[in-house]
Order: sequence, then structure tokens, then C-alpha cells
Amino acid sequence: MSDVLLQALGAESGILCAVGAGGKKTVLYRLFAAHPGRVGLTATAFMTVFPDELAAARLVAPEAELEARVPALPARRIAYAQPSEKPGRMAGLVPERVATIHARGGFDLTLVKADGARMRRIKCPAEHEPSLPPSTSTTLLILSALALGKPLSDKIAHRPERVAAVTGRALGEPITPADLAAIYSHPQGLLQGTAGSRVIPVLNMVDTAELEQAGREVARLTLAASPRFDRFVLPSLRRPGFLVAVL
Repeated sequence: MSDVLLQALGAESGILCAVGAGGKKTVLYRLFAAHPGRVGLTATAFMTVFPDELAAARLVAPEAELEARVPALPARRIAYAQPSEKPGRMAGLVPERVATIHARGGFDLTLVKADGARMRRIKCPAEHEPSLPPSTSTTLLILSALALGKPLSDKIAHRPERVAAVTGRALGEPITPADLAAIYSHPQGLLQGTAGSRVIPVLNMVDTAELEQAGREVARLTLAASPRFDRFVLPSLRRPGFLVAVL
């Protein structure tokens, strides 16, 4: 199943970034564990500290040190970031530095958390987001199915006012499949700043049959909305192999 997962999410080689909300780290950790080659894991935005169960060499140091030390590490899986004054957090790297470390370190795949969402289920980016390294090969656009049916507010959405502007949904109104499709496909939605990379929309947390049915409707609308999408992926931690469907 690991080969299927890597193929479904375009994670076989190169630099892969995850943007959006609702489980970016979960998806990246799954890919990190599944890939058979030399893999890096890092961020260009703030990130929570690497968990103890992450099977990897871990290095947290200033950028200049990382550029010198990461490529020299012999480990097959390497997770690296900068220190942060914020408790439980690490700081991201400048995107160009990630590209340099990827090339100098001989990585088959580098996985990058490329924006933040403050633990919300959906988001639309700020003007400065995302922070993709040069030559990013694949960008995963991630949202959570658990947002469906919930009122649009800051409890469920990071920057709900931007979500409202993209979807036309008023604050307080329930979020629909059409709203998620708009976030995926609108130029000021998750497609923002992704020119030049392959983009794959991912609806995470499809944990029930009801959510799978709704997710398939989101997929239908999203695939019809942009010629940049050639597939739509539905994952769930509760499903063996993580994948629910690739549409």
C-alpha cells in the first residue's frame, strides 16, 4: 500500500509541499514513513516539534548550520527545522534554503509544511502564502471533511473572512461541498502561489461512510472546476493503508 499511497499523492521524488488546513502534518508524516529512499522533512512556516515516535534523525538548528549539517547526515530519514522562542514550536526555513539542502543532501524526496492554519479545518491563504521552495514538484492542497456542515467561523476556519470572500458564504452559514470546491480551485484559494508545480487536492479525515459520500461530491465539483487537477484524494487515519479513494 505504501507504493499506492506515494503514487496517489505524487510523493515519489522531488520537493513536495503541503498547504491548507486539517491534517497537513499527518499526511506528511505518513509519506515520510512510507517512502523507501532518502527523505527529508521540514517546513517554511512554524511547525510543532517533531514527535518522539517519528522514526528519523532530528536536527533543530539555525539555517546556516542546517545547510552544512543536514546533507552530511548519513540517516535515510532526516527531520530538520529552526528553533523558535514559541513553546512547542519550531521555525521554518527560507524556501531557497530548503531547495539547496534537498539538492546537496541527495534526497530522493523532501516533504515541506509550507503554511500555517492554527489547527483549523479549512483556510484560504494570506497574500504572502504559501512559501514554496523553488522547483517544488508537487503541492498538496489539504482541507478537512470535518468542516462540512459546520458554521463558517474562526472556530473552524483560519481567516474566515478570506474564506467568505472566496466562497461567497456568509459568516455563520454552514459550509457546503461547493464551498470546499471553491477553496481548492479559486485563484485566491489554495491554488494561490502554486504555479509551476503539480497540484493535488486532498480532503482529509474522511472517517465515515457519510463523509465519504460528501467527499465524493466535493471531488466531483473540484475536478470540474479547474483543468490543473487530474485527481482528488480522500484519506482517513481510520482506514487501513490511509487511502479511502483516489478519484
